[in-house]
Amino acid sequence: MEPTGTIVFATVGVTNFGFDVFSAAVPLPPMEEDAERRHTDGVSVNFNAQFVDDGGEEVAFVSERGGAAGLFRCRPGPEQRAEPLPTVEGSLFHDRPTVRGGRLYFVSAHEQPPAPFRSWAAVYATEIGSKETVRVSPPGVVDMSPAVSDSGELVAVASYGDRPWAFDFRVLETEVAVFRAADPARRVVVVGRGGWPTWHGEGTVFFHRVADDGWWSVFRVDVSPETLEPTGGERRVTPPGLHCFTPAAVGRGGGGRWIAVATRRKGRAQRHVELFDLETESFSPLTERLNPELHHYNPFFSPSGDRVGYHRFRGAGARGDSVVPYLQPVQSPVSSLRMLRVYGTFPSFSPDAAHLAMNGDFFKTPGVTILRSDGAKRWVLTREPNLFYTSWSPAESGVIFTSMGPIFETTKATVRIARLEFDAGELTTGRDEVAATLKVLTRPEAGNDAFPAVSPCGKWVVFRSGRSGHKNLYIVDAAHGEDVGAGEGTIRRLTDGEWIDTMPSWSPDGSLIAFSSNRHDPTNAAVFSIYLVRPDGSGLRRVHVAGPAGSAAADRERINHVCFSPDSRWLLFTANFGGVMAEPISAPNQFQPYGDLYVCRLDGSGLVRLTCNAYENGTPAWGPASSPAAGLESLSLGPGAGDESLGEFDEPLWLTCDV
Repeated sequence: MEPTGTIVFATVGVTNFGFDVFSAAVPLPPMEEDAERRHTDGVSVNFNAQFVDDGGEEVAFVSERGGAAGLFRCRPGPEQRAEPLPTVEGSLFHDRPTVRGGRLYFVSAHEQPPAPFRSWAAVYATEIGSKETVRVSPPGVVDMSPAVSDSGELVAVASYGDRPWAFDFRVLETEVAVFRAADPARRVVVVGRGGWPTWHGEGTVFFHRVADDGWWSVFRVDVSPETLEPTGGERRVTPPGLHCFTPAAVGRGGGGRWIAVATRRKGRAQRHVELFDLETESFSPLTERLNPELHHYNPFFSPSGDRVGYHRFRGAGARGDSVVPYLQPVQSPVSSLRMLRVYGTFPSFSPDAAHLAMNGDFFKTPGVTILRSDGAKRWVLTREPNLFYTSWSPAESGVIFTSMGPIFETTKATVRIARLEFDAGELTTGRDEVAATLKVLTRPEAGNDAFPAVSPCGKWVVFRSGRSGHKNLYIVDAAHGEDVGAGEGTIRRLTDGEWIDTMPSWSPDGSLIAFSSNRHDPTNAAVFSIYLVRPDGSGLRRVHVAGPAGSAAADRERINHVCFSPDSRWLLFTANFGGVMAEPISAPNQFQPYGDLYVCRLDGSGLVRLTCNAYENGTPAWGPASSPAAGLESLSLGPGAGDESLGEFDEPLWLTCDV
């Protein structure tokens, strides 16, 4: 039987992106307020575009509007309405569309590799007239960031080749390969280390990489039009002292004197698009003159070279989606599973699945909030700022467990398990806040106690604790905690060892507790696998998902956030099996851009990938198919159904100017 039910989960930052595609004239006219043109219609998140026409009016772009990254085309006109481009039906991920000569080139991730730890990304081409799609990347080869020359005859890609993922994600160890569109199997590697290629005319490729001095920089390589072999060495184009990446060049004719680059400079928090003069080797600001306080991403030129496009936050109150819904439907590869992205973290279902508890959104509402599972109403339960994780008692509609203290800290940090009690009847009222009392269940001197999960009977809570000097699992009385006045034996140790056991989940039938652990490799804090144990501590076993015991694949698993299906037959978790789908430097911050959701049976069989994108997806909860959220095809943004979009997200936290 296939897994069934409703899965809700969080994605880092994407709900706040609010991206639209814009362009500006080159050079900027004197009246800068008239210099910027909006090309997309403000629906969902729109990004990574290319011009389709010579005049710089029509764009092909990526949009999340269908519940997954799909490709669309916006034609000129006052409505700027988008129409879908012909791609691959059922694919959960598309990227970097380019239209040349009636052909659409793009990245898709619909073909599963034969083994884990390989990216699913490959380049495809669709004849727009016939809608026939062919794979351009050779079998087994991972390609991303395609660039097509103006003639449509030459293609360049950032490629892993047929190598498995090296677990890199800040700086991808890709090479730049070029080939003829008519003969993609015969490719030439022109750069051993680089990414994000762009054609300058038909004989020069610009690309980015981190230089030996630590600065992201743009380089160039010249290639022979006949053999495509490099005709000289790589040359650095942009100077040290600032980061320059995601270059764009003019493909027509000789390519012009300008390239456009995204930059990060010392003393400036924003990413901006600048023009770099290849003759004078000087920069000219572009987007900083238009929107100095906003980030701008991934420039692209019109074929004539007189416009530069990019994407940015569309602006608070701008035409289009200006409200972030509390719940967003996400495309599911399994027809019996409904998937919803929450505007918050660590969701959990109420006993009747009519509500969700979660920690507030990343920026505006700390503490714990409660949301109707159809997304129509939200209540604030507490604004206590140092709370993370939620676990709604299956036996008590007015009890939610949480962790109190800093997240991701050492064993000695003071983090405690807390019980929130409230009147669930108040969730039928029109008020925006529900009164709650907070009772601390574990002692402050015990150390780092976090990630509570409640037993089906509601009497016990399993949690992770660092009280022994190592992070292991304990079970405590759900009502009284470690209160000695409540009687002896209110807490007991479940696991024991010099490793990390964390993020437990109690099966709905009460028979098992699942958790993540690195006990198979205790010296490596980057590898975690799923383990199962009975509540009495017996029957401990590892669930091998990526490969059998002793295999190299099994030793590379990074699995977290595990939970059970409502029937206790399946496991839901986040994992690194699918590698990286796109160059992380081209997007806002994602802590783990390889984090996707998967399900498998309790023995590790039946593995299915549920999400496939360039984001970090995590903290899932699995509710029944009868949940009110299960019938949602779309969510209207009526009063109280979302928050105003403010474009609050981070640049990659590892990208600093302290080089």
